Amino acid sequence: MAIRRREKTVRVLLPVLLVLLLSACSVLNGNPQPAPPVSDHPQEIRRNQTQGLREIGSVSAAVLGSPMDVEREIKAKAAAADANYYVIQMLDDTIIPGRWYGRALLYRQ
Repeated sequence: MAIRRREKTVRVLLPVLLVLLLSACSVLNGNPQPAPPVSDHPQEIRRNQTQGLREIGSVSAAVLGSPMDVEREIKAKAAAADANYYVIQMLDDTIIPGRWYGRALLYRQ
């Protein structure tokens, strides 16, 4: 008797959980947004702001320090490449303590 009650509960809860899981996926799907106006220095944007921009390349940086140091290095490389915007794809630490690695895509309007 208790087994049948559990099976019935699972049959009811499983579709509910599936619907909740699928509806949560829509939160991750970003709507396209316009990029901010171009300024005299490269600006970091999100992936959903890249529509209509031209990808001009990618840069990577490995720095001994902190994640902010890697972001600063990526911004400097984006300025050297004459990019208007950049999207940081990855920012992670390495096996060496205190050494950080980052990768970004560069865009121009």
